[in-house]
Amino acid sequence: MNTPLAATRPRTPPALYALTAGAFGIGVTEFVIMGILLEVGTDLGVSIPAAGLLISGYALGVLIGAPVMTVLTGRWPRKTALLALMGIFTLGNLACALAPNYELLMAARVLTAFAHGTFFGVGSIVATSLVPPDRRASAIAIMFTGLTVATILGVPFGTWLGQAFGWRATFFAVTAIGVVALAVLARYVPRETAPPEPGDWRADLRALARGPVLLGLLTTVLGFGGMFAVFTYIAPILTRVTGFGEAAVSPILLVFGAGLVAGNLVGGRLADRRLVPALLGSLALLVVVLVLMGFALHSRWLTVVFVGLLGFAAFATVPPLQLWVLSKAEGAGQSLASSFNIGAFNLGNALGAWLGGWTIDRGLGLESLAWVAALVPLAALLVAGWALHQDRRAPAPVLCVGEDG
Repeated sequence: MNTPLAATRPRTPPALYALTAGAFGIGVTEFVIMGILLEVGTDLGVSIPAAGLLISGYALGVLIGAPVMTVLTGRWPRKTALLALMGIFTLGNLACALAPNYELLMAARVLTAFAHGTFFGVGSIVATSLVPPDRRASAIAIMFTGLTVATILGVPFGTWLGQAFGWRATFFAVTAIGVVALAVLARYVPRETAPPEPGDWRADLRALARGPVLLGLLTTVLGFGGMFAVFTYIAPILTRVTGFGEAAVSPILLVFGAGLVAGNLVGGRLADRRLVPALLGSLALLVVVLVLMGFALHSRWLTVVFVGLLGFAAFATVPPLQLWVLSKAEGAGQSLASSFNIGAFNLGNALGAWLGGWTIDRGLGLESLAWVAALVPLAALLVAGWALHQDRRAPAPVLCVGEDG
C-alpha cells in the first residue's frame, strides 16, 4: 500500500465519494424491495410471503457471490474490479425491471446481489489506500455513508416511485443510479490503485480459515444481528406496543436513519484513534441501548429517542468491525476477508430477523424483542474478548491495515 502517495492526496479524495455513490446504489437496490412487495406480488400473481423471498434471495446472493466474485476478480486491478461489479449491478437491476415473471425476477435479484459483497470488500481496500493510515476507518465510514443515505432517502423515494408508477419504475431508476455510479467511479477512482500481489486463491482461503479471521467474522455476525432482530419488526413495535399510528412510522424511521449516518461517521473517527476500544465500546453501547429500549417502549418520546440511538449504536460498530477483520487478514487475503465480512453483515441481518420471529412465535411478544436482541451483541463482545485473549498469547502479526487491534 502506497502510504506516501495516500498522504499527499486531499483530505477527502473525490474517489471516496465515487465509492459512496456506488454504495448508495447498492443500498437502494437491497432495501427498496421491502417497500414495494405488495405491488410486486400483485403484478406477478404471487403471495406477499413469496414476494418477501426476494429479500432472502438477495441475501443468499450476497453470501454466495462475495467469495466467488472476489476469487474471480482477485488478480484484476481494483478499479477494473469495481467497474465490473458496478456493471453487474446495473445490468442486474435492468433485468429486474424487465423480468416478465417471478422466477426471472428472483434470478435477476440473485445476480445483482453477486456484486454486493465484493464491491464493498474491494471498495474498503481501495478506500483505505486513498488516505493516510490514521484515517482508514473514517474512509470506510465515508463509503458506507452511501448505504446509510440510501436507507434514509433512496428507499423512501424508490417506494414512492414504485407505488406511483409501478414497481418496474423503481428498478429502472436504480439502473440509472448504476449508470451514474459507473461514470463517477471511472472518472475518479485512480488508476494507480494496484491489484493485489499475484497469489493462490486456495492459500487465501486457508488464510481466511485462520482463527483470528474467523473470530473477527463471527464478531461481525453477532455484532450486527441484534439490531435486525428489532429493526425487522420496528413497524409493529411502534404501532402495537408504543401506540403510534401507521402514519408516524415513516417519520420515526427518518430518526433511525439519521442515527445510522451519525453512528457510522463517529464509529469511523473513533476506530481511527484506537481500534480495539472503538470496537468493544460500540458493541457495549449497542447492548446498553437495546436493554434500555426494552424499558422505554411504552413512552412515545423515549421510543423515538431510542430508535435514533439504535441506529447510532448499530452503525457505530460497522467501521470498527470492517477494519477489525481487515487487520486480522494478511496480504492479498484482505480482499477475500473484506468481502466475506460483508457477507457476515448480511448473515447477521438474516439471523437477527430469524431470532426476532422466533421470539414472537414463542409467545414472548414484541415487548421482549429488544431484551432478547441485546444478547446477540453481548455474545459478540464475548467473542471479541476471547479473540483479544488469543492475540495476547500469540506472536504479534504483521498488520497491513490499522495500527491497533
